[in-house]
Amino acid sequence: MPAKPQVIALEEHYQDPDVVRAYAPEDARQAPVIAERLNDVAELRIKEMDAAGIDLQVLSHGNPGLQTMDAEAAVRLARIANDRLAGAVAARPDRFAAFAALPTPDPKAAADELERAVTKLGFKGALINGPTHGVFLDDKRFWPIFERAAALDVPIYLHPAVPQQAVVDAYYQDYVQDWPSILRAAWGFTVETATQGVRMVLSGVFDAYPGLKIVLGHLGEGLPFLLWRINMGFTRDAKGGRGFREVFCDHFWITTSGFWSDPALLCCVQEVGVDRIMFSVDYPFAPNQPATEWLHKIPLCAEDKAKIASGNARRLLKL
Repeated sequence: MPAKPQVIALEEHYQDPDVVRAYAPEDARQAPVIAERLNDVAELRIKEMDAAGIDLQVLSHGNPGLQTMDAEAAVRLARIANDRLAGAVAARPDRFAAFAALPTPDPKAAADELERAVTKLGFKGALINGPTHGVFLDDKRFWPIFERAAALDVPIYLHPAVPQQAVVDAYYQDYVQDWPSILRAAWGFTVETATQGVRMVLSGVFDAYPGLKIVLGHLGEGLPFLLWRINMGFTRDAKGGRGFREVFCDHFWITTSGFWSDPALLCCVQEVGVDRIMFSVDYPFAPNQPATEWLHKIPLCAEDKAKIASGNARRLLKL
């Protein structure tokens, strides 16, 4: 039997104590079992990685990150959090790498912090938690971040956030009390983040910065399944140049975070190709063990399993 491939997990969260202290009370609220794991970037985390056979986690700050803060606080806290995270990675570089937290309320400072984190701290890119004060990232005020990411040749991971209150009121309010996950993993996260991905393609940012690389979790937030229909729909509005499908497949990578379904994975392989899919757990919001058990049983050949387990991540992140 061939040896199991190295396993790298990309959407694995922690939280910085200074950032959490700056949250509004409702943003800081986590179940104790989740908070314990978010606060640990050492023994407990490594113990649970070992138990599940995960060799490396790429750490990123959990929701809501810096995206809901005022610009001055976000800039200050980004540097504090990224420096502290760099220390944790330096203590165990065999087990951890990192995505930067970016102060997107100040896009120029966010671009500068991305460059500092990559060139000075050795980070592998950045993760952004949803819109910034209700503004999606395709807005041109945020393009300096994407310009810098393309120049540095590092990816930006677009992570979900809770829908804006106007969306909650219009779409979900009737069910929030009894089914609170409708705003999060069950549905709201997917709708918000898929919309962000679609807007990014339509904005022209990938024409402006052809080297820009974007990562979406949760098997692409439903976009691979819908890719044919989205592309067909937008051909009616075509203005020349690349179509939606071509842009998406040229610039997006996806991960398995919190989504361990054989049919969904096989759809993604057919639509975007196995070279664009990377393993993730979404720890600690999802457990390690079932994720890796599924990974080693997926109905693909050993070469393709190895690509998803770690090969594609090593190439994209230059690990």
